[in-house]
Amino acid sequence: MGRWEPDARARLVRAALDLFSEQGYENTAVAQIAERAGLTKSTFFRHFRDKREVLFGGQDELAGLMTGAIAATPVEAGPLAAVEAALVATAVTFGEERLSHGAQRLAVIAGNDELRERSALKMVGFAVAMADALKARGVPELDAAVAAELGILAFQRGYDRWLEAGGDFGEIARRTLGDVRAAVQALEGGE
Repeated sequence: MGRWEPDARARLVRAALDLFSEQGYENTAVAQIAERAGLTKSTFFRHFRDKREVLFGGQDELAGLMTGAIAATPVEAGPLAAVEAALVATAVTFGEERLSHGAQRLAVIAGNDELRERSALKMVGFAVAMADALKARGVPELDAAVAAELGILAFQRGYDRWLEAGGDFGEIARRTLGDVRAAVQALEGGE
């Protein structure tokens, strides 16, 4: 193997997801992932801290996109408009590669208690980041928390819709947040 391997990260992700699906997350070692990808263990660790990061990498980038979009939203915009901007901003990370292995990734996570917990913590982290960004805009604490949680609900449901249909994640997230807003209004008896 040469010192530089083209597309190493993507190859490692594909190899890991295939092995996780074939033999289970807990039964898969980093050495197996590297070998399946035709790379070394040290190459794996140049791209990922551990095998969980294959499934959860990019969390800091997404949180940064969300909080940056909230901060950049015009002052007169309400909290849900800022949350919508946050969701739309994440669309730059939702490309073909993520789409191609998204369903497999979700299936691996669903099959493991530790990974389901990690996934839930990731969503909590996003909600906290968005709520903090909203509070920095002067949104009251409870309002910020509710808006952020509604945003996370829309983010998760939008992600599922995106996996099913593909397309522009930003537009799907925007429509999904609209559906969430309509559901909240319906709960209050409004139309």
